[in-house]
Amino acid sequence: MTKLEKTLYDLIIPIVDSKESVSVKQRLSKNEKVIFLNVITADGDIARLIGRKGSMANSIRQTMMIASRLENKKVIINFESKKGAWASFFMEEIKWAN
Repeated sequence: MTKLEKTLYDLIIPIVDSKESVSVKQRLSKNEKVIFLNVITADGDIARLIGRKGSMANSIRQTMMIASRLENKKVIINFESKKGAWASFFMEEIKWAN
């Protein structure tokens, strides 16, 4: 787990109810100065992380932008529920099958 993944994980854990279902994964980027982080949580916790009108998600993103400046990187954060993550996985499988 990289420093930014750990920082994001530490920010999210106090907010969610299902702490064991939280995972933060870093995706590869073509640009070395950009880091994509996926936050995957239980269905019930995703609403807490996003907040009303995205206020919580924007606050988390702003905090992580400050942390990423220490490494001269730009961070992009995507929030997904476990159900959504599996749905996108199966959609990719369907595309490959056809």
